[in-house]
Amino acid sequence: MKIMNRFVIPMLLAVLTVSVAAQSQDERVIHNNPDKYKLLSSVHAGAGQMGFTELIGRQALATNFLYLHAGVIQPKGGIGHHFHHNIEEMYVILDGEAEFTVNGRTSRLKAPAVVPCKMGDSHAIYNATNKPIRWLNFAVSTTKGRGDAFDLGDNRVGAAIEPLPIFVSSQLKRDVLKPGDKTYAGNGVLYRRVLGPEIFTTNWDYVDHVIVPAGSAVGPRMLENNEEVYYVMKGSGKITHNGISTAFAADDAFPGFLAENVTLSNDGKDDLELLIIGVAVSQQKKSGALQLTPGAMVLQMDFVVTKENSEAFEMMYRSIYVPAMTVQQGYLGSKLLRLFPENVAREIEAEQTKYNYQIQISFDTEENRRRWVASEQHKIAWPAATALSKEFKWRGYDVKGDDPGPSGN
Repeated sequence: MKIMNRFVIPMLLAVLTVSVAAQSQDERVIHNNPDKYKLLSSVHAGAGQMGFTELIGRQALATNFLYLHAGVIQPKGGIGHHFHHNIEEMYVILDGEAEFTVNGRTSRLKAPAVVPCKMGDSHAIYNATNKPIRWLNFAVSTTKGRGDAFDLGDNRVGAAIEPLPIFVSSQLKRDVLKPGDKTYAGNGVLYRRVLGPEIFTTNWDYVDHVIVPAGSAVGPRMLENNEEVYYVMKGSGKITHNGISTAFAADDAFPGFLAENVTLSNDGKDDLELLIIGVAVSQQKKSGALQLTPGAMVLQMDFVVTKENSEAFEMMYRSIYVPAMTVQQGYLGSKLLRLFPENVAREIEAEQTKYNYQIQISFDTEENRRRWVASEQHKIAWPAATALSKEFKWRGYDVKGDDPGPSGN
């Protein structure tokens, strides 16, 4: 069992965290190189010109992350007023000043600044200055790989300016950052959650601003229920994921995949400043609450796990079993339960049993649970669980009642 744990679990992690298109280490880190920009005019019926490229595309991650675009908006250029009905974006300016429009209301913001373009909100950006500005655009879709747009034919040139934004926005200021605590643990690390899950309708979970001082590091952090996309605003360092390290520098972008253990370290002389986008695998994982619907089902699996395999079994559930299920149609959630210690069981007069672990999984229908059993991911996850147990059994239930409690958990 110990040999199985040493060699098979890392292999299974590698299989489950592959993006749709396999990437080498050199391909994972993408440099934002203006020399490779395409020159575009009248973007969404906008004014002037801009340089443009795609750094990370719709097939790079397993979640519904759609793209990271980058570019330079030339003086008197911009992106015209338009809608999206299936995606959410976030415009970022890294330098200069731009006029942002959301739902017909326009305000000027100085860089570095972010403006989420929530689903169904019209939006635009215009550079009224005489200097180019560097621009980023992150997007998450309601459906994997799907995008849409509806142009309004409005370039926003000469729009009335309101002194205070009448829309969600934020500037990335160092003086409002706080110690990273457990979210981004590391010596001297500073952090702020700029935007949380309540902002977005899609599975977009958060936007974080992080500074890692020279010689320090963040992590390892397990990406259990989400993937991340990183943009390096300043500094340099390396990302280490599952024991593999890759260097990065200012204006690089790279993803962190589901079930990876990620460490971000600063091996330079200056601060490392990062913009980090988190995308949850599902709405249930985004909210942190398991919401069972009428007609849902639960499968209860009992295991006998020896003491020496307990830690590996619990790790297997977090890093293999859950990531394998979260990409399945109709998956609602799961729990890993460990039997009370023997003295506590005696105190509460619990029924004696040889099974010391239980996994409960819930799907919206039994049909979808059977699809999961027939999936390629199940062929990896189930052997990983049974290889670490001496004995197992299971039974299924129809959900006839569910009370998530006042907190929703």
